Amino acid sequence: MKFDLTQIDCVDDISKEDFEKKYLNARRPLIIKNMAKNWPAYEKWSMDYMKTVVGDKIVPLYDSSKADPSKPINAAATEMKFSDYIELIKTTPTDLRIFLFDPIKQAPKLLKDYIAPKDLMGGFLDSYPNMFFGGKGSVTFLHYDIDMAHIFHTHFNGRKHVILFENKWKERLYQIPYATYALEDYDIENPDFDKFPALKGVKGVEAYLEHGDTLFMPTGYWHWMKYLDGSFSISLRAWDKSWAVKARSLYNLIIQRKFDDFMKANFREKYMTWKEQLAVKRANKALADRIPS
Repeated sequence: MKFDLTQIDCVDDISKEDFEKKYLNARRPLIIKNMAKNWPAYEKWSMDYMKTVVGDKIVPLYDSSKADPSKPINAAATEMKFSDYIELIKTTPTDLRIFLFDPIKQAPKLLKDYIAPKDLMGGFLDSYPNMFFGGKGSVTFLHYDIDMAHIFHTHFNGRKHVILFENKWKERLYQIPYATYALEDYDIENPDFDKFPALKGVKGVEAYLEHGDTLFMPTGYWHWMKYLDGSFSISLRAWDKSWAVKARSLYNLIIQRKFDDFMKANFREKYMTWKEQLAVKRANKALADRIPS
C-alpha cells in the first residue's frame, strides 16, 4: 500500500504574477526547471568542485537512526573531513548526511554562484543559505521546518525523491508533540496502514528532482526526501508575509524548542515514550473525526 500521492506541478519558467497567484498565495508546491540554469552553480557545482573549495573541514554527519531521547534532536552520529565525505558519497551508498553545516561559510566564493529568486518574491533570510549532502539511499525523516519559512530547494549532481504533505495533515501523520517531526516508526514509501491506520487517506504530492531542478515548498509543508544518488542541494529561505506565520515561527524557536530540550534532558525515555503515545492518540482521534488535522 502507498500514500495517495499526485505529481507536483512542474514548469520551465514562471512569471511573478502567476507564481504569486497559483503557488505562493495558494500555498502550493512547484518545480521550476530553468531557474538554476541562470546560475554559475549550474555548471560549476560538481562534487569535485565542492571538495576543492571547502576542503578538509571536519563536519558532523547524521544517519537514519531513530532519535535518541537522551540527546538533542540534531545530535550527530559521527564526524569526517568534508573532502573524505564527498569521496565517500561519490562512490558508495551510505545513509550519512550533512545538514546544519554550511559550506558557504567555509568558502564565501560560493555566494557568487547562485541567485535568489527575488523576481518572484521578497523576504529572503540568509546571508549563508543552508546546504544538504547525502549518500545514495540516505533519507531525511518526515518533518517541517521549525522557522516556517518558504523554501526554494535546488538540487545538484544526481536525483532526489521528494514527498510533501500539507501541514493540515500533521495529526494524521503522527506528529510528535512539541516537535516538528513525525513518529519515525513507519515507512513513508510503504506505510503499514494496519499498524498506523491514521495514515490511510492522507493525501500528498511527490516529485523526482534532477540536477538544477528547484522545488518551491510553501511554509509549513511536511517533507521527506531520499537521495537516489550521492548528491547535494541548497535551500534559499524567505519569510511569509503573514504575521501569524511569523509568530508561529518565533514560538517554535523560542518557546517550544527550549521546553522540549528541557524535558528531554530531565526525563529522557519517559518523556519520549509519553510523546509517542500522545502522537498515536491524537492521530487516532483525527482519524475518528475524519478530519485532516
